[in-house]
Amino acid sequence: MRCPFCANEHSQVKDSRPTEDNTAIRRRRQCEGCGARFTTFERVQLREVTVVKSDETREAFDRAKIEQSVALACRKRGMPQERLDQLVSGIQRQIETLGDAEVPSQAIGEMVMDGLRHLDSVAYIRFASVYRDFSEARDFEEFASAVQEAGGRDADQD
Repeated sequence: MRCPFCANEHSQVKDSRPTEDNTAIRRRRQCEGCGARFTTFERVQLREVTVVKSDETREAFDRAKIEQSVALACRKRGMPQERLDQLVSGIQRQIETLGDAEVPSQAIGEMVMDGLRHLDSVAYIRFASVYRDFSEARDFEEFASAVQEAGGRDADQD
């Protein structure tokens, strides 16, 4: 594993343990060159998935992009990191088990929105505002009203 600090190719594993949700192995490493310590995660990858963007360009699926988007939507919401990791791992599993080599970016966006809807309504609205490209305050108001109404219906069904 290449050191992120000095790019040395050799490091020692100092500690290995499963993550909270048992979807990855967390490894603490120490660079043999500069002595810096860093953490890596080893995850199962069921298949190579290509994301088809709205302009028809294609790129390899990158879990980090979903992690970034979810973290940004949940910023300052007091959400435990384990919950965010579980959400991202669940979305990644969904994508990999679809059986398709190519997945539209819109489908991934909808998966993220669905996960955030169940996790935190504010984070859901934040993500939707970027994903659905809200351009005016009225767009927020309409979407928030729909979320609030749906929340009331969900509570009635419990």
